[in-house]
Amino acid sequence: MYLAPLRGVTIRCFRETFSREIAEAGFKEAVTPFISANAGVDPLKDRELRGGPLPFRVTPQFIGKDPQALKTCLERIKSTGCEYADLNAGCPFPMVRNKGRGSGLLKDAAKLAAMLEAGCETMGEGKFSVKTRLGVERTDELKALMPLFNAFPLRFIIVHARTAKEMYSGRPHMEEFEEVKRLSRNRVIYNGDAPFPQESDEVMIGRPFVRALGARDDSHELLSRYIAASAQELGGGPGVVGRIKELVAYWKDLPRWEKLWPVLKLSRTVKELEAL
Repeated sequence: MYLAPLRGVTIRCFRETFSREIAEAGFKEAVTPFISANAGVDPLKDRELRGGPLPFRVTPQFIGKDPQALKTCLERIKSTGCEYADLNAGCPFPMVRNKGRGSGLLKDAAKLAAMLEAGCETMGEGKFSVKTRLGVERTDELKALMPLFNAFPLRFIIVHARTAKEMYSGRPHMEEFEEVKRLSRNRVIYNGDAPFPQESDEVMIGRPFVRALGARDDSHELLSRYIAASAQELGGGPGVVGRIKELVAYWKDLPRWEKLWPVLKLSRTVKELEAL
């Protein structure tokens, strides 16, 4: 299993604080929430790529549409010993895709090909992966692009079995996912919550795992640990409060949290969080 990148949630502090729980759940690798691949930006200064070793591999994910900027970022991380990297070609948010990034790359085959070429050439054969969706508006868009993907020696393709416009609603399109898998020369990893494909031994999971943390008997203890770690990293303040709300939003309809959520979402300080 691979831990999915959830913006604002499965961040470095989360991975470090819950490293034991992540490893015990069976995750062998985590992909970071996306890091911008912009010209002149040093990715090693990004908070996601700091920290010590963990009991699972951490693979950085980059987002962008400038092949040269991506190449520069990958060269930088590779120089420190980073073995793998991933391209975000699936972020569904309109503010991202309308700028040609994330799932917006699916609408520009030439740009997508240039990004894949930069990634594979820089990281090496079988060292660069891509996370994407079945399409932006239709579920057959990725299928039409499979000849393009097949031209590159990717590590694998992670496919969220929904379109970008569907975001995270509705059931995953399993028939379309299986068709992409059949057409691909590269390994294909499923993402998109249950049902998992039959006979699949590789899946990427994010939301179900985060939600499961809130259902544990020790979830209050886990949250207290995360509040303390976040306060130490950020020095307290609204950044900590926002981060905790991002996490507990996944728990808000669970029995042990549904009564606390209305209070927690009104919290403004770390002390108010600690008092819950």
